[in-house]
Amino acid sequence: MLRYFIWTIGCQMNKAESQRLAGYLDSAGYQAATSFSDAGLVVLNTCVVRQSAESRVLGTLGLLKGLKNKHPNLEILVTGCFVDSDTEGLKRRFPHVDLLFKPGDYPELISWSQRRGVPVEQEASLPMTLSPCAFIPIIQGCDNFCSYCIVPYRRGREESRPLGEIICEVKELARRGIKEVTLLGQNVDSYGHDLPGHPDLADLLKALGSVDELSRIRFLTNHPKDISLKLIETVASLNKVCEHLELPVQAGDDDILRAMRRGYTVERYRELVQTVRQKVPQISLSTDIIVGFPGEKEEQFEHTFSLLKEMEFDVVHIAAYSPRPGTIAWQQYEDNIPSEVKKERLNKIEALQVGIASRINSQLQGRRLEVLVEGSKKGKWFGRTRSDKLVFFKDDANRLAQLVEVKIGKTGPWALQGEVVDNGDDHTRT
Repeated sequence: MLRYFIWTIGCQMNKAESQRLAGYLDSAGYQAATSFSDAGLVVLNTCVVRQSAESRVLGTLGLLKGLKNKHPNLEILVTGCFVDSDTEGLKRRFPHVDLLFKPGDYPELISWSQRRGVPVEQEASLPMTLSPCAFIPIIQGCDNFCSYCIVPYRRGREESRPLGEIICEVKELARRGIKEVTLLGQNVDSYGHDLPGHPDLADLLKALGSVDELSRIRFLTNHPKDISLKLIETVASLNKVCEHLELPVQAGDDDILRAMRRGYTVERYRELVQTVRQKVPQISLSTDIIVGFPGEKEEQFEHTFSLLKEMEFDVVHIAAYSPRPGTIAWQQYEDNIPSEVKKERLNKIEALQVGIASRINSQLQGRRLEVLVEGSKKGKWFGRTRSDKLVFFKDDANRLAQLVEVKIGKTGPWALQGEVVDNGDDHTRT
């Protein structure tokens, strides 16, 4: 029996593409393995957004080289953002890799498989998952070219999937039991600009809101310069769209934002958050921050720190700047912030956010929240609220894929603990 193992790091788009890769391999008669050593075919779905991710990819490629020396019939495939346009150069560097293909280039995978006499379905296979949640890519690539970001160079320009195709896919997934979908794009707010009639993300959300079997809809990642009032009002009006928004700010200083080529000012971002919170009062907000961007002065970092203190986000994803060869920042700016300064700034924001998140989540103590159960871990069921809060609870019944009401008994900065209760009048959509 042919067995495969898919190793995935990086963003949700990578996770979605790995699910689809699994679907293709399942259609070819493969079965999933639990580790490298149990597989005859290994797929690395890679990320190089930061040096730490690229280092993990390189380390894993080295591990597989040794494994292939012991097992010459092992086949190794590499996809994701590690694969640039110079595939011939990569083949020379990593001759033990059997196939390199760009993110989402399923036809290349199909052609390779067919050349080996292994039939693969031509149509994109739907993700095979035991989870009640599914990732749905709706737009590939990015046209923004933020100065620090390698993604546009690896995933190309924006290309939207037809609206009808996405609707059909979601309907089929819902028929199979999927309760929640997350619509994905490097810049999900750009969806539809390149399609006939120019449907936008708000139009897609409205169409998916009529899928009866579907309970929840999420979407990410947003770009502050592209998110529209129409979209915000649509989120407010559609019951199935969850009250959660990823809204990366990256920095709280206008000069740094300009150097990053983000296309908005701090004040414009502040106004956007105010509008979102006014239109959707129960919204939870997450953001991304990069510390130590080239030339970031202490005063500029403090502007970012002050903005985070003011905004009080539910979640802050923090990263130290990592130069990516080929990007505008790599070409134009010296990486002149010492690593220890980056670490100090990162730690300071993390400490701030622990306090903010703890305070926000403590307000949920004693409340009843709707939780979609995604799985179990260490004897407890876990799932997320509509506002993307992670909740754990114990229960003897099989709760997988159920929407249950949980009364919160304990809160922390990263997760909530509770117990299942019967529906009551004080149920809260959070």
